[in-house]
Amino acid sequence: MLNGFGLENLIGVIGGLAVFLLGLDMMSANLRKAAGNTFKLILEKATDNRAIGVLVGTLVTALIQSSSATTSILISLVQSQLISFERSIAVILGANIGTTVTAQIIAFKVTKLALVFVAVGFLVKVISKRTKTKNIAYVAIGLGFIFLGLETMSHSMRVLRDSQYFLDLMQSFENVGLGILAGAIFTALVQSSSASIGIAIGLATQGLVTIEAAVPL
Repeated sequence: MLNGFGLENLIGVIGGLAVFLLGLDMMSANLRKAAGNTFKLILEKATDNRAIGVLVGTLVTALIQSSSATTSILISLVQSQLISFERSIAVILGANIGTTVTAQIIAFKVTKLALVFVAVGFLVKVISKRTKTKNIAYVAIGLGFIFLGLETMSHSMRVLRDSQYFLDLMQSFENVGLGILAGAIFTALVQSSSASIGIAIGLATQGLVTIEAAVPL
């Protein structure tokens, strides 16, 4: 029914997704460590102006690649009564824009550089003695893992191009309601909209999903 898509391919997709999520987590966590309390201070100051708040929310989330982290920081600031809830909304809107940056990086098709990022990051980690530099090295390794995971998933799904059943399934997501539901469920399960969009891009590069199906997903 799925024309050659066996256990090895399934392991490749699941393993690739795991590597992707690991890289995303590694990059996000180490960027926050490298920045220290800087992001918190920036977010605290950004709420005075709504337009600046949206811009700062976008930039901070683009850097740490986690709208959840940005929102969590804002929640702590609101609970501490350092800012009002109304003022935090603009930054949260910006955070939702910033989280799309990973997808744009993936779309530039730099996945072939995955091992370069991992190798350079590892080399810097081994050579450097400064904690902050090591954190930046882990950011590079995390970015490499993101690309490596995406490349693994894309390669494992390649055989599905010959499966009419799978092609029909992907085409069914052109139904807006069904596509949105599928995307929402998957994102809720893996807790990463970047992963969901990354997989959609991977499917698109293999010609397995149309733009009409990708947008609702």
